[in-house]
Amino acid sequence: MARITKEELLEKLFHEDYEHLKGKKLRLTRLRIPGKEVCLAHIISAPQASVYQNLGLHIGVHEGEDHTGESIGLIRFTPWEAVVVAADVAMKSADVQIGFMDRFCGSLILTGGLSEIQTAVEDVVRFFREVLGFHTCEIHKK
Repeated sequence: MARITKEELLEKLFHEDYEHLKGKKLRLTRLRIPGKEVCLAHIISAPQASVYQNLGLHIGVHEGEDHTGESIGLIRFTPWEAVVVAADVAMKSADVQIGFMDRFCGSLILTGGLSEIQTAVEDVVRFFREVLGFHTCEIHKK
């Protein structure tokens, strides 16, 4: 798909009123209507310490903790609030820690042993697919 200019976009959106609106201040609001989807499920086994530091997993409530050798599970949801349910399912299905949870963007980062992370991510994806009827992606492992 070719990129269009701002003027071309406005003309397409306001094709009937474009000449009348031309030159006036317009306010555009981007709106996202999320579906029911698990759009990312990824497991990173035993990453280097720099990965933990760049994700901020060594600060806040985890300050001073040593996560060397632990795995990371990354899961992304829409609608974003689903991350709260996912964190609950993950914590009840395996011995994992919540490294980061963002209910405004739908991101969940789990830390723990590889088998525990794998179990938690698989259970979360399965729960969202089978119980809540979400469209789910494949779980990727690296």
